[in-house]
Amino acid sequence: MLPVDGEFFVSAPGKVILHGEHSVVHGKVALAVSLNLRTYLRLQSTSSGEVCINLPNIDTFLSWEITALQPLLAGCKGEWRWIFELDADLLKRLREFTGISDDSTDTRSMAVLAFLYMYLTVFAESLASITVSVWSELPTGAGLGSSAAYNVCLSAALLSARGTISSPLTPQQESARWSKEEMELINRWAFMGEKIIHGNPSGVDNAVGTWGGFLRYHAGNITPLSWVPILRILLTNTKVPRSTKVLVSGVKDKINKFPSIMNPVLESVSAVSCTCEQSLTEMAAHGPSAEHYDILEELIDINQHHLNVMGVGHSSLDTLCRVTLARGLHSKLTGAGGGGCGITLLRPETDTSVIQSTVEELKASGFDCWETSIGAPGVQQHSSAALSQDILKILNSY
Repeated sequence: MLPVDGEFFVSAPGKVILHGEHSVVHGKVALAVSLNLRTYLRLQSTSSGEVCINLPNIDTFLSWEITALQPLLAGCKGEWRWIFELDADLLKRLREFTGISDDSTDTRSMAVLAFLYMYLTVFAESLASITVSVWSELPTGAGLGSSAAYNVCLSAALLSARGTISSPLTPQQESARWSKEEMELINRWAFMGEKIIHGNPSGVDNAVGTWGGFLRYHAGNITPLSWVPILRILLTNTKVPRSTKVLVSGVKDKINKFPSIMNPVLESVSAVSCTCEQSLTEMAAHGPSAEHYDILEELIDINQHHLNVMGVGHSSLDTLCRVTLARGLHSKLTGAGGGGCGITLLRPETDTSVIQSTVEELKASGFDCWETSIGAPGVQQHSSAALSQDILKILNSY
């Protein structure tokens, strides 16, 4: 249940694909990893008789009377079914109630639908008066798991406030995580939110947001890797728009046209994922060495060349690779390609001045660039002391 002061903070990370994008669609191994650009949520219990959602990133501030929401649950069949399948009737009623049409897929509409659906299904037995405010460091629509981080935060906060799972934070702690069983519940509920937003998601993004660290994805099976290092990276958003659907079908066409050429490329990318997994495991067990970083850099280069062979490169990504390689840094695209985002590995000894000049040149090329890390913890509950003043100020202003 909610703490005595009626206030609750959670955060969840974004995600990047380290290796295996595109080949994963064809049954090969991919490595997904948490990105330490996080989404933060504050939940407050109120006595207003209303449910409020504040999403300042997308300029959305809405509230509903609990009495108006209650009839939407009429005839619903109970909460345990809701974590295994989406309730299409409830979703239809929510669309009618909010005036969001079936063909609306904009960020605002999807965020509101996911919130209301999750709120109603979690609190079905007794709707509570709450205010939820969410702020994210993640850009939307960049393939960085922003919707999953949002859904994981919602799931964790709502389930905790309802008392379905515990509030793991003790007064002595600044941040805490839930038990494995509770995390599985958070993940399941978050996956329902992802289904509302994306239709038929893989489940990788919400799993990364929940568990954090590195995850191995192969033929529908998601396995969190235990004991992996946190790696420093530069994340670059080229801001070049692209259609994942078009890029995926382009790769498929190329495989059908040149099967004897393209199938070995997919196998090789899969082997890159497996070799990288092996290196990360060694780094965690024995401590990272210069040789480990050499291997990680070579694997990044090999995978980037393979992605170009698949036809998902772009001149903006070539610029990223050229600018970073001029300073001895290695980069690859992450996600669908054709623009979008790229990651650059930073070695522990990489000088601050090198990072600074790289970021400046990338920004001068019209890109957004962040110095961050991958392999960070998944969903966490926080005390207000754990959050930066900037984030606290935003969350507390609603």
